[in-house]
Amino acid sequence: MVSQTAPPPTAAPPPPAAAQPFRVYEPGELAALAARHELTISGARPTVPVYVRQMWGRRHFIAAFATAKLTAQYSQAKLGQIWQIMTPLLNAAVYYFIFGILMDTKRGVADFVPFLVTGVFIWTFTNSSITAGTRAISGNLGLVRALHFPRASLPIALALQQLQQLMFSLGALAVILAVFGQYPQLSWLLAVPALALQAVFNTGVSMVVARLTARTPDIAQLMPFILRTWMYASGVMWSLDTLLKGDRVPHLVLAALQYNPAALYIDLMRYALIDSFSADHLPPHVWAAAAGWALVCGVGGFLYFWQAEERYGRG
Repeated sequence: MVSQTAPPPTAAPPPPAAAQPFRVYEPGELAALAARHELTISGARPTVPVYVRQMWGRRHFIAAFATAKLTAQYSQAKLGQIWQIMTPLLNAAVYYFIFGILMDTKRGVADFVPFLVTGVFIWTFTNSSITAGTRAISGNLGLVRALHFPRASLPIALALQQLQQLMFSLGALAVILAVFGQYPQLSWLLAVPALALQAVFNTGVSMVVARLTARTPDIAQLMPFILRTWMYASGVMWSLDTLLKGDRVPHLVLAALQYNPAALYIDLMRYALIDSFSADHLPPHVWAAAAGWALVCGVGGFLYFWQAEERYGRG
């Protein structure tokens, strides 16, 4: 008979070590421990100089994102990118019928069609930039939560998209101006600094509304009403000069309307492009006021957006 030996007994597992009590660190000790191991807070807000350098490092992403958005905007429409020109033209036609013909706001306004079309195209630039800013964060939450990058890239890219779209519209505007006897001349070069100041202003306001709507999405629902009221107060379809006659409004109200930033940029473009819109139609120190709005809103909007950098996409 073959004897069967029992397998050797397995060794008993060692008794569990006594549970070590958790150590409670003081806040100063935690900071020192993190510094010793070169640990940083994930998603922490960098300083302004570092943030600016990060933005510059992603300038190619900003340009590519803006171009891609512009290309995809009308990709489902049969006319495609033609709508970039047709949309402001149709708006101008509607406003001409309602305000120029039915309400007769063209009375006393020389070259009313160039006056109106220029106002509509330039206002559309501001309106579209701010509207796009309301969706800068909320409309790109997947990108914000998946990747680490300066969040200001989004509202800046969307403002750049609207500037690119304006370039298409300006080609149509030049044709319309030529049809009504406004031909290119040296004064048209003034449109370059005027548009540059407007672009900085639009970008700053876009960053402000991007932060506000990221925290309170209901603001995006109010924005169309705010922008529509702003448009009517900016002399897009009528001349602010009509208020100068007969003391129809208090002086402070008139000054607020004249130095309203949207009205300033529209008037500067009209002054650059339309012969009959002379310097007499501009408020005093118009360039200084336009530059001041661009500086305050551009820098202030950037800093306001940067202060909430670590909170975007959370909650």
